[in-house]
Amino acid sequence: MKKISVYIVDDHTLFREGLTFLLSQSDFIDSVTDFENGSDFLKHIQTHKPDVVLMDIEMPEIDGITVTRKALAMHPDILIIALSMYGYEQYYTEMIDAGAHGFLMKNSQFHAVQEAIQEVYKGNDYFSPEILDSIIKNLYKKKEHKTTLELTEREIEILYNICKGYSNAEIGETLSISKRTVDKHRENLLLKTASKNTAGLVVYAIKNGVFEI
Repeated sequence: MKKISVYIVDDHTLFREGLTFLLSQSDFIDSVTDFENGSDFLKHIQTHKPDVVLMDIEMPEIDGITVTRKALAMHPDILIIALSMYGYEQYYTEMIDAGAHGFLMKNSQFHAVQEAIQEVYKGNDYFSPEILDSIIKNLYKKKEHKTTLELTEREIEILYNICKGYSNAEIGETLSISKRTVDKHRENLLLKTASKNTAGLVVYAIKNGVFEI
């Protein structure tokens, strides 16, 4: 795999410099550049584009959600992972809506940061386990579904149960259908939504208003 260029945008100097140092020692990293605010980052990417950005959400002057929207307006293919001390629902739903591909808690282990960068670079979505668990626990069905794709009612039922963390066998039991049928529906859902894993399906569901949290 090609080595990855990473930008870190965070106003906390010790955290930013520590993460920069650790990532620069990783063999899959090409370069690490850090910025203490969103304004400097946005100016820089007018002429330079990274592969992956680790974006703090809470920053003075301009917050990470706004910076993410502006960055992706300039470079739609930049891959952004949100960083936060707090797992507030509003944060990760707004970052998903802004176009982020991942969400890391700042107290995550370093190996999780490495994993997140590599997974997002490969085209997958990544969430800290506690964030994904929180999203899943708080999902509930909408009475009316407005999606950008034509999902059948059965597919919506199965998507809901997948997002809730149930296995294909458990979904089959719940809906009184065979596991093989669920397998096929899951395969169709991944294809229809261009998702590669459960996190991707959750992102699709939130972005397209299939379910609310």
